[in-house]
Amino acid sequence: MSAKPARDDGDEKPKKKGKMGLILIAVAMLVVGGGAVFGLMMAGVIGGHGEEKKKDEGPQLVRKGAADPYAPPAKEGEGEGGGAEAESESGDPYRTAYFTFTDDFTSNLKDSDSMVQASLACSTRRDGRVLQWLAKHELAIRSRLLEILADTPEEDATTIDGKERLNKRMTDAINQVLIQKEGFGGVDAVYFRNFIVQ
Repeated sequence: MSAKPARDDGDEKPKKKGKMGLILIAVAMLVVGGGAVFGLMMAGVIGGHGEEKKKDEGPQLVRKGAADPYAPPAKEGEGEGGGAEAESESGDPYRTAYFTFTDDFTSNLKDSDSMVQASLACSTRRDGRVLQWLAKHELAIRSRLLEILADTPEEDATTIDGKERLNKRMTDAINQVLIQKEGFGGVDAVYFRNFIVQ
């Protein structure tokens, strides 16, 4: 009779170890699984956190007729006596805002005795932060644009194709300055308000 209780004691010990092992494995799996889910949520793979981060990546496109939360304040005398700005429903679905550089740009042309004098503006379809940054960094942008004008051959200043290349180089340069200073460009095009080669 004493042999039977010895067998029962021996059988119970492995069962307890087996149950404890299963519990530890289950807890470990829960910890690893929970950590994986948390990591995926933080990375934005699941849970929608990735979409929230994308919204704050920089100035957003502004649809025609929509309010711009970063619109620059109106200057004195503006906005009086006129109706609301008319927006076309056709064409580009986003509104275009313009920034005019305060002074003309004057520079010698590359490998030439000729000079160029230009009055410039640029456009953006992004929110008002781009306009604010253009005003804030106008000096750095002006310096970069003068470098580009000085590196422009006379042929590029006198032909339509050359002016288009110059326009593209200037747009890229403005965006590079804004990216360097603010982390985001946003300028769509540069426009010549006045362009004289002498």
